[in-house]
Amino acid sequence: MIKHWYAIYTKPRWEKKVYQKLLERQIEAYCPVQKQRKQWSDRVKIVEEPLFKSYVFVLAGEEDHTKVRMVPGVVNFVYWLGKPAIVKKQDIERIQRFLNEHQEVTLAPMDAGLGEGDSVLIVGGAFMDKEAIVMRSGAKKVELLIDSLGCKLIAWVDIDRIKRLP
Repeated sequence: MIKHWYAIYTKPRWEKKVYQKLLERQIEAYCPVQKQRKQWSDRVKIVEEPLFKSYVFVLAGEEDHTKVRMVPGVVNFVYWLGKPAIVKKQDIERIQRFLNEHQEVTLAPMDAGLGEGDSVLIVGGAFMDKEAIVMRSGAKKVELLIDSLGCKLIAWVDIDRIKRLP
């Protein structure tokens, strides 16, 4: 049985519940989370929020698709060209490394007008050998735009981990 990573669409704010239900059914899944500081009137708390709103990744074979769809909170697979979209294993691993390496990550939808910026090659870290676009620059860190999974991951990267491209 050949298994691939797929993105599944969930009900709003059901990502962690769906992830747990998939694991209970012995289906390998991944719900990328980031720690965020939440301010209430009486306290501040660090909570884990899903990075991709309404999405969970699942490792499944074609025979598992019905089993996945039957999990409470799952809306459907994300489709591309009429078939469930396969997510590359390398992309899942990159997201995992990226989240392990960077604390404050921003996820933004892709848009056509990315704006002007220098093209760079990342020479160290989770996205080594990947091209990126400089969004902002500081004395020691640079904010880079890294295309992945049809969205943009933005993180501050040490300036010694990038090299300007011609």
